[in-house]
Amino acid sequence: MALTKVLITVKTYPALSEKYDELVCTAGFREDGSWIRIFPVPFRKLDYQNRYEKWQWIELDLVKNTSDFRPESYRPSDLDKEINLLEKVDTKDNWAFRKEISLKNICTNLSDLIADAKNRQKCTSIAIVKPKTVFDFIWEPCDREWNKTKLDAISANQAQGNLFDLEDTKTIFNVVNKLPYKFSYVFTTDDNVERTIMIEDWELGALYWKCLKNAGGDEEIACKKVKEKYFDFMFMERDLYFFMGTTKLHHYVSPSPFIIIGAFYPPKINTQQLSLF
Repeated sequence: MALTKVLITVKTYPALSEKYDELVCTAGFREDGSWIRIFPVPFRKLDYQNRYEKWQWIELDLVKNTSDFRPESYRPSDLDKEINLLEKVDTKDNWAFRKEISLKNICTNLSDLIADAKNRQKCTSIAIVKPKTVFDFIWEPCDREWNKTKLDAISANQAQGNLFDLEDTKTIFNVVNKLPYKFSYVFTTDDNVERTIMIEDWELGALYWKCLKNAGGDEEIACKKVKEKYFDFMFMERDLYFFMGTTKLHHYVSPSPFIIIGAFYPPKINTQQLSLF
């Protein structure tokens, strides 16, 4: 089959899977600027030559994910097939190409986007949203450990797979640590509805663990450092947009099925300076 070329812009924090051990929701743009979601991808179990980065073009054999009704959802035809890693898109010229492909269709009214998601003809499940204003970036404690039932199932699967291979038992896959906090933006769009929506960006999770280490294990300091980047820097100093997607489970049943799956924050353009030219 013809390969699909995708510019990766979203990688969510890993979640547990009894079938694949651990999964990452990946999304990005086709060459025509349309959205595509790639799921499932057991990203951390991929061979290193298949591990793609955000803002990197990849090519792979994709088929429609028939177990997912959302039109943007596709899956690799074979998880063992090699992924072609292509060029990376840099940030030169004030993120010119990143903005060219990402900002073709901006949603400024989240109520309208939710209505499009609930419309079974459109069933929009992924979009880039421009907040009107961001009031805060908050965190709250959540379960500190993964679901024990899922962990037990993963351990059982691995033990069964390694029953006759003593060497493999030395390299059993360790699932990622669970984040002990849920991070959310408090914001509004043109509908003037104030919402608090969780963000599940891989980079945020990695930043938290890095900050926790640098803070000597002080979780409050680590959370404040995360806020410094995601609010003080991304919103106060940059031009912030949200990559937002629905979850399959809540798409039709939740009043607000979207979560933030990534942040896009190009430099602000000085309009006064531009007017001089």
